[in-house]
Amino acid sequence: MMQRRAFLAAAGALAAATQIPFAKAKGNGATSAVCNPPVVPSSTKSRFAPLISGKTPGTLLSREDIAVSISGARAWRVRYISKDVNGVLHEVSGLVIAPTAPGKNRKLLTWCHGTTGLGDAACPSAQPDPVRDLITYFDATSTQQIDYGVPGLQGWINDGYVICATDYQGQGTPGQHQYEVNRTQARDATYLAHVARQMGVGAGPKLGCAGWSQGGGAAAAVAELDAADYGELKLIGSVSMSPVTTADLFDSTGGPSALGSDPSKPPEVHVAMMLAGLQIANPSTLKLSDFFTPLGVSIIETAWNIQPVHHIGDTIERLCLLKGPVMQAKPTNLAAWKSAVAAASGATRKAVAPLLLCMDNGVLNPLAYQQGLATRVKALGGSIETKSYPNDDHFSLPNSCASDARQWLNGLY
Repeated sequence: MMQRRAFLAAAGALAAATQIPFAKAKGNGATSAVCNPPVVPSSTKSRFAPLISGKTPGTLLSREDIAVSISGARAWRVRYISKDVNGVLHEVSGLVIAPTAPGKNRKLLTWCHGTTGLGDAACPSAQPDPVRDLITYFDATSTQQIDYGVPGLQGWINDGYVICATDYQGQGTPGQHQYEVNRTQARDATYLAHVARQMGVGAGPKLGCAGWSQGGGAAAAVAELDAADYGELKLIGSVSMSPVTTADLFDSTGGPSALGSDPSKPPEVHVAMMLAGLQIANPSTLKLSDFFTPLGVSIIETAWNIQPVHHIGDTIERLCLLKGPVMQAKPTNLAAWKSAVAAASGATRKAVAPLLLCMDNGVLNPLAYQQGLATRVKALGGSIETKSYPNDDHFSLPNSCASDARQWLNGLY
């Protein structure tokens, strides 16, 4: 199972489609609600979200108070409007967490979470006690099937931050998650910061960002967005923890372009999910069948919303061994796929704010992925510092480096 989170080291719940009912109006035109108990994610939820019109990114749709175990904090689960890599509007859920003490012009942090899956079974804010320090699937105390929480959350609250933690589109909201489409995740994180500014919690315009793994790639992309995405926000810096960018994963020696070399072997789960994420972001130009066999397409279309990352990875592996190839021997339409990757990936534009790269020991996430981010950011003219944690693997790193990340961002405010 550990290999499910290896990011190709050898080669280099649950808000279902059934909507939560909301009650009375409560400020800013948004609604307030009491959340129903978690339900099993829908097996019939459509991969394609309905088109949204008449809204603008950063619009708060609803908010509900949720219980908090962190000291001195209060929190809300919100739904809001964002847009994807291609400018298509979508609905997103997430958390806004703030100190209970009154305050003005507070420091603002947006957190980009790591890999959880493709749908509602992978929704961080729908887990038990979601307002907590990060706990991973591989922790001995874990009871859930995904990693969730914000590393060092108590420290951020103690330092007076308002914290935003997006679920990303498709995880608790309509449609499939655009997994590893860094620019979409970056916009979801940034527009949640706009939402927090509307909620009367004292959030100021200066924004810091931190993200891990998939979210590390998103954190790099947060520093590369368009001026319209930032609006009144002033990004002061972004922390990328053991990142994986779209381009790195796609171009790796075990990535999609190499899958046809032995189609009898199942694809690494992160590669399979990335292909599904890129396709759902670009449905007019990309097809699952460009890379997947009919069996592979059937697995994605059946399991995407109900199985989080480790589960769908095991499903892909078992059915490949039992029924035959999941991937095409000769993938097609590669030019269109590579164009989509270039548009999606972080570390492809000059960063507008400094970055801090926190690197683990590379045992589970190859150091080439992590170090490559610094090389590309510098080549594009951006500013990036690096800090190594040789005693940490991919999963222990976020909690180990959280205090350093907070200290670094504090120095930029």
